[in-house]
Amino acid sequence: MDAEVIVVGAGPAGLMLAGELRLAGVDVVVIERLAARTGESRGLGFTARTMEVFDQRGLLSRFGDIEISNQGHFGGLPVDFAVLDGAHQAAKTVPQSHTETVLENWAEELGADIRRRHELLSLKDTGDLVEVEVQGPDGVHQLTAGYLVGCDGGRSVVRKTVGFDFPGTPATLEMFLADVKGLDLEPRMIGETLPGGMVMVGPLPGGITRLIVCERGTPPQRRETPPSYDEVAAAWKRLTGDDISHGEPVWVSSFGDATRQVTEYRQGRVFLAGDSAHIHLPAGGQGMNTSIQDAVNLGWKLAAVVRGRAPESLLDTYHDERHPVGRRLLMNTRAQGLLFLSGPEVQPLRDVFTELITYLPVSRHLAGMVSGLEIRYPVAGGRHPLLGRRMPYLKLPEGTGRSVGSSTEALHAGRGVLLDLADNPELRRRAAGWRDRVDIVTGQPQGLAEDSELAGTTAVLIRPDGYVAWAAPGCHSDLPMALDRWFGPAA
Repeated sequence: MDAEVIVVGAGPAGLMLAGELRLAGVDVVVIERLAARTGESRGLGFTARTMEVFDQRGLLSRFGDIEISNQGHFGGLPVDFAVLDGAHQAAKTVPQSHTETVLENWAEELGADIRRRHELLSLKDTGDLVEVEVQGPDGVHQLTAGYLVGCDGGRSVVRKTVGFDFPGTPATLEMFLADVKGLDLEPRMIGETLPGGMVMVGPLPGGITRLIVCERGTPPQRRETPPSYDEVAAAWKRLTGDDISHGEPVWVSSFGDATRQVTEYRQGRVFLAGDSAHIHLPAGGQGMNTSIQDAVNLGWKLAAVVRGRAPESLLDTYHDERHPVGRRLLMNTRAQGLLFLSGPEVQPLRDVFTELITYLPVSRHLAGMVSGLEIRYPVAGGRHPLLGRRMPYLKLPEGTGRSVGSSTEALHAGRGVLLDLADNPELRRRAAGWRDRVDIVTGQPQGLAEDSELAGTTAVLIRPDGYVAWAAPGCHSDLPMALDRWFGPAA
């Protein structure tokens, strides 16, 4: 075989997946049609959950100074995300081009083989491996791998070639997105609903202004090239009355509100992640963030199976866990589109939502949905409140023989982590057979509030993606059963 895993697409999902696989020592080749990164800003910023994910891998410092904020919205209606209990706020102005640069550098440092100017022509799952035909700079050639993951975007060649079912609804409107220099506009960070549509204005680094324009009644067009800036300026003037034609466009694009999701995230030895698996209105900047989290969920599982440490059945949990997340993503972005982009007939609904958001449980629910902090995977076997949820940040006091100071830092290596919070030698003895893939960290947390979900907890088993697989007390299954379930048989 040429690689243990082939990843198609070097966007955020593909690069994150490549890095995750290399952390586990998996031989990975990334093939990308483009000769270089586009440099386009596209998705901006990270949700609180993605901030946690990057922190779990020690990547946050690579992004430099990040502007953070607790101010968000749901369908253009302000929501205070400070109601969420988390170690991180959302990042607001990190362009996707910078995200891709950071992730590509990280993946290459770990040894990922990223091959640009390589276009997928065909692929075949033989049952034992995946064979692909690739057009590269030196002509057409074949590659083989144990598995292949399509991270090649909304028009995924992998999805179409394999024949994944991709049901949903087509676009009903067209929106313009433009990054422009030379404009002095009042920020409209969460957008403004106008009689004819919606406009959004956000400042970006380097004197650039991000514009989003949606003019109601504009039918979607099937474009082969990006729209002109003249179209953007004309739509802006019709909606606001202001002339922005003097601006200098850096990048112009268009998108619609098509909503689709594949029925299966896996067919045999082929997987889909990110926009290849789900497309939707980019409400709240959730698309790239969900794609990165798809990759983190799949990466450690695929690595465990490739390395022969876990059974093939572990790979089925990727669909079982991420498909419901994608389904809720489509649900909430459609709801936001109706609130944000519809006409005056929806104003009564906006008024009701505005009133409901003032209630703390509603605000917390909507903020958790958009931020990704609400996710709970179906982990059976107990009633502990953290079971199946992401592990909250837990600072650990300095301890002899331990080099990590928090639960987040313990995940930097992309391995499982068993937190022994009661200094229990019997617990550590029972987990000893998994030390080749699970790090055991002993430390007694201090200063936990009485209502903390960790209050009274004596041990926590954390998966490499940061989600809790077992905790004590509160789980029916014992620790070896949980370790075997998620990490394979003991060595």
